[in-house]
This record gives sequence, structure tokens and C-alpha cells, in this order.
Amino acid sequence: MARFDTRLEPAPRIPPATALRTVARVAGFIRPYRRQVLAAAVALVVAAAAVLMFGQGLKFVIDRGFAASNAAELDRTLALSLGVIVLLALATYTRFYFVSWIGERVTADLRRAVFDHLLDLPPSFFEDARTGEVMSRLTNDTTMLDTVIGSSASMAVRNALLMIGGIAMMLATSLKLTLLVLLGIPLVVVPIVLFGRKVRKLSRASQDRVGDVSSFLDESLHEIRVVQAYGHEGEDRRRFGERVEVAFTTAVQRIRQRAFLVACVILLVFGAVGVILWIGGHDVITGRMSAGQLSAFVFYAILVASASGTISEVIGDLQRAAGATERLFELLAVEPSIRAPADPKPLPEPSHGTLSFADVTFRYPSRPDHAALADFTLDVRAGEKVALVGPSGAGKTTVLQLLMRFYDAASGRIRVDGVDVAFADPRAVRRRFALVPQDPVVFAASVAENVRYGRIGASDADVEAACIAAHADGFVHRLPQGYATHLGERGVRLSGGQRQRIAIARAILADRPFLLLDEATSALDAESEREVQLALERLMTGRTVVMIAHRLATVRHADRIVVMDEGRVVAIGPHDELLRTSPLYARLASLQFVDAPGAPAGRDGAYAAA
Repeated sequence: MARFDTRLEPAPRIPPATALRTVARVAGFIRPYRRQVLAAAVALVVAAAAVLMFGQGLKFVIDRGFAASNAAELDRTLALSLGVIVLLALATYTRFYFVSWIGERVTADLRRAVFDHLLDLPPSFFEDARTGEVMSRLTNDTTMLDTVIGSSASMAVRNALLMIGGIAMMLATSLKLTLLVLLGIPLVVVPIVLFGRKVRKLSRASQDRVGDVSSFLDESLHEIRVVQAYGHEGEDRRRFGERVEVAFTTAVQRIRQRAFLVACVILLVFGAVGVILWIGGHDVITGRMSAGQLSAFVFYAILVASASGTISEVIGDLQRAAGATERLFELLAVEPSIRAPADPKPLPEPSHGTLSFADVTFRYPSRPDHAALADFTLDVRAGEKVALVGPSGAGKTTVLQLLMRFYDAASGRIRVDGVDVAFADPRAVRRRFALVPQDPVVFAASVAENVRYGRIGASDADVEAACIAAHADGFVHRLPQGYATHLGERGVRLSGGQRQRIAIARAILADRPFLLLDEATSALDAESEREVQLALERLMTGRTVVMIAHRLATVRHADRIVVMDEGRVVAIGPHDELLRTSPLYARLASLQFVDAPGAPAGRDGAYAAA
């Protein structure tokens, strides 16, 4: 499986980016818009031809108008020049519109492609990848491509046409002077190639440093309460400042190389124009060429010089885009380790309601030396309620992760409804489960949208019914806009218990045959817990339930309790029996469970699931 190190660089790496390879990689996204590309190309050619016609117009104005003192010829030439100007304006408008449209469209398509791909990557990818870095690639890097596709690439092609056309017109005007110009081209090309490579490398480094800034910013702002609670503002300011300064220093190095490249090109090109004026001026004095020819030649020489200078600048943009494209296509090159087989085995309809683990061993990719589950075996019957109990690190949450096929086991078999999940479509498997995590997830959306996440297209009445069943309807109606109230990022406008009840309402609305509860009542006060337990009892009816239990109220709802330790099943049975037969369970009960028969009053706490 493709993996990222701390700089988010997956293996295998795609080939190093160059300006030409950048175009090749993005071409696949441009291809669907051939008509717009054709319109922009025609307009670009027409605009370039119109500019080249000015040189001939200048020649006629000087030789046939001024030198010949012919007012009628001067008027006719200037009138034709005005027509060329109008044509140039129309062609420029068309080119600018279509090129900008293509840039925005391709950028939008690329963002969607990267996001769609990210949603298919398993949780193991995000164990190593930094969210802020991924966000930087999805936003900053695609914005840079928008600039290149919608502006820089068009400028490069336009100026390339002007340079080629200008050289052709120079050849038609004076072969001798043109040969002198062409002798100077290698002097321009060499610095473009040499410094262009440095600019590309520094551009990639600059984008990586911007990603570091985004990653740190994302983490600090999302955990602002912890930052402020521990008085860490000063230290975070210092660390953020360090990252900003490193990004600035890298960007300055890139700018210095690019500025030096442009300065070299301008010095060499316009120095050549000065030499041409000196030689051509002597030819006019001796009568070997007319003043109009020299004027036209100088116009074309300046046009070529300007075009080459612009191209040298644009190449810097293209090199920056090459770095950005490399980072984006690295994301697209990551192959998801969890995917549907070529011929997935269908799950039975309706669901049988059975689950089974047979000698399952699993290690998290980020912890390959530690087995989260070792020879884990468990059968869950249809409609059964099974509670998983154990100390921190016992592997309880891992069981739920493997059921949802967020990961694949290293060995053993996991079956849902009698079908080995390794041979089924992961999406089909996940559609069998409703999940209520210990840390409730609330999105930056309205109450109704958050609950409807469980079943897209559910009616308002269904959403409200789910909230009533989850005992959430009361506090929802007290919110400013009721079910339309926006809950803020990560549900910051709700208490922990309220967020948990929204998550439970979502699971109720999903109405799936299997229910996974990661201590769904841990964030509730005693009164709310009782109400939600009643709601969960109705929700559990007729469903197969696997729950992680930290509290006695949850344990007592289970048909069987599975005691886990170090990734293995060490005991199975009802609560009262396990108190007598399992020393580990009795110890957990005395320490963690309230009101355990025969046990001293303990603290009603939760120990971490793993």
C-alpha cells in the first residue's frame, strides 16, 4: 500500500515534474473541453497574427507615407491598422474568456477528482497523512494550477507564436540581421534551462513549507480549547512563526532564482537589439535597406525579445505548477488498500444478522510490531446483543473497525451475514452497519442535515421521529431555528450529551440490520442516559448489536459479555457469571462499573477503548 512519511510523500513516487510533463498530466483533465480549447487556440492565433501585421503596417507608413510624402497612402495604411486593432481586441477577449474558463473548469474537476479519491482511501492513510497538508494540496496547489492553465500557459503559447512569427518576418526583412539574432538564442536558452530546474525544485520545496504552515494552523485552531487551557498560546505562536519564516525563506530563494533568470534574459535579448540597431543603422545610411525595413525589423526584434522575456517568466510559473502538480498527482497515485474485488460477492437480502471472527490477527499499519488482535474468534448470532469489555488497548474498537472493513485482517476470516468481507464490496458491507462512536461526530451543518446523514433523502418527519426516539427533540426545539439551526464546526454549539443524541438519532434514521455502539451513552448525564437507554432499547430490537461497554448500564443490556485482553478473548458470559469466573472482569467491575453486585462502590468512569 502507498504510504506517506512526515512530508506526506507517498510511494511509489511519480516521475519528477517538468513543464512538459505538467502539461501532459493535466491534459487528461483538459481533454473533455476540446471545443473551448479550439476556440481559445483560434483566437490566440488570430491575435498573434494581428500583432505581427503591425510590423508591416509600420514599414508601409514610413516608406510609403512619410518617406514618399503620400498622404493618401498614409491614411489608407492607418485605416487598415485601425481594423487590425479592432480584430486584435475581439480575438484577445475571446482568448481571455475561454482560457480563463478552461482554467477554472479544470481546477474544479481536479479538486473533485482528488477529493473523490481521498474519500476512497482507508483510515490507515490518514494515520500518517497530515490533514492540513492534504488541505493545502487540495486548495493552494489547485489554485496555482488555475493560474497556470487560465493565464500562464496561454501567455506561453501566445508569446511562442509571436516569437516564431517574429523570427519569420525578420528573415523576410533582413537575412543578415536575423542570423545575428539567432546566434544569440543559445545565450538565452541556456540560463532558462539551468535556472528553470532550480526554480522547479525550490517551487516544490516552497509548496511543502506552505503545507507545513497549513497543517500546524489546522491542528492549532481545531484544538484551540486545549491550547488555551494549557496556556500554550505563546509556544504555538513561536512554532507557527518558525514555520512561516521557513516558508518565507524558501519562497525568497525561489524568487531570487527566478528574478535572476528574467534579468539575464532581458540583458541578453535587449543587448542584442542594441547591436541590431547599430548594424542596421549603418545599412540604412549606406542604402542597403530602407528606414521602413529597419523599423519593421526592430519592431519584430523587440517583439521577439519581449516574447522570449515573457516566456522565461512563464517558465517560472510552469515550474511552480510542476511542483504543485507533482504534489496533487502524488495523492491521486496513492492506491487504496481496501477496495472491492473484481467480482464482489453479494450480501444476502434480507440480512441474516450474523457476524463471525475466525482466528483473526491484525496489526495497525502505524504499529506493525504490535498485534491489536491475535487469533481473535467470536460468533454473534442474529439479534444478539454482545458487549465488549476490557482494559485500554484490549482491541475493542479494533473489532468495530474490522467489521466496517476500514482495515483488512492479516490472517483469519471475518464474515458478515455469512459472507467473507474480503470478497465483498466494502460499501455494501458498511451499508449493513449503523455506527454510534464514543466521540460523536457532528458536521458544520443544520440539525436536520446532520441527522439526515444517516439516510439521504429522508423526510423532515422521519428526521423528527428519529430525534424524538433519541430524546433529542426537546433540546432541538429550544435552538434558535430548531431543526434548521446551524451547529457550527464539529458541533461546537452543542454540549457533549447533545452531540451524542444527534449521533444516536442519525443511527436510528439509518435503520440498518447491525448496530455498533462505542459506549453511546458515555457523554450523557444520569437523566439523559436513562432516556437514551430507553431509546437504544427500542433501536436494538430486532437488530444484531455489538457494543463497547464501559458502564454497567450498557453491560446489563447485553445477552453476552466478551472480556478482551491484549487482543484476545479471555472470557464470555453474562454479567453475574463473569463476576465469579473471570478475575479480569471482576477487577474491571470493581474499579469501573457502578452498582456491581457484591462489589464496592466504584467510580462511574470510562476507560479508553482501543
